[in-house]
Amino acid sequence: MTDGAPETGTGDHIDADSREAYRPDPVRGGLGLKDDLVMALRFFSRLPTGDSPHEQPDLGRIAMALPFASVVMGIGPILLLGGVWLGLPGYFASALAVGAMVLIGGGMMEDSLADAADGLFGGATRERRLEILKDSRHGTYGVAALCLFLVLRVTAIGSVATINPLAAAGLWLAANIAGRSGALWVAVALPPARADGASASAGALPLSRFAIGAALAALLVFVIGAPASSLMGVILAVVVVALVALGWTGLCRRLVGGQTGDLIGAAAGLGEVAALAVLLVFA
Repeated sequence: MTDGAPETGTGDHIDADSREAYRPDPVRGGLGLKDDLVMALRFFSRLPTGDSPHEQPDLGRIAMALPFASVVMGIGPILLLGGVWLGLPGYFASALAVGAMVLIGGGMMEDSLADAADGLFGGATRERRLEILKDSRHGTYGVAALCLFLVLRVTAIGSVATINPLAAAGLWLAANIAGRSGALWVAVALPPARADGASASAGALPLSRFAIGAALAALLVFVIGAPASSLMGVILAVVVVALVALGWTGLCRRLVGGQTGDLIGAAAGLGEVAALAVLLVFA
């Protein structure tokens, strides 16, 4: 998730008084899971979602549908792992699958991770870090983080796909669901770091809506991941993703005083890799 509006200087900082404007609003309408799923897919992917009118993104609605949106986004990429049964090498099939996931997600998670690495570790002050976060160009930290992220995904998935493509699909999909939903904790715990950008425009995320989405994500992670790993592996993976989200939230609070779309997207990537690592140990 990149923030595309131009930087306007120190006036973008949200002080304690103006943060009141970003408190959770009452959730509009009922559950509307179908409409919320469409909203989540439009926010996080480039998949076609029909010609229904586009609504203003609402994190309170997106959070509950995100576990199911993650499944929809992952179906195509994990099917490519079946190429192993047709004779493709496991690592080659996993590279194709990861590439497909990047295309479906519009490269948002990858771009977010690169921007976050550059911004948080390439700037000396809060203002400079936020300025770097909005810069579409990537520096050394960003390129290194992006390359490492792609390599870790391909090698983790490929190491299992070579032996059992179905197990690799289950592990990856479970890790992706856990990482994406767990990352939304950043939006619960922190206010927007600036008044513009994707995160601020999507509004605040109520704790109750995050909790429902997280519970649904945990259920899907268990159903999809446990057969490929183990019950203990799934439990530890969920715990590790939670710890990553908490640690990342603390880092963002200390370095920029809030959250942006890039920082939430980076948390999703870190959570996915952490969950993959744990699930692989117990696979």
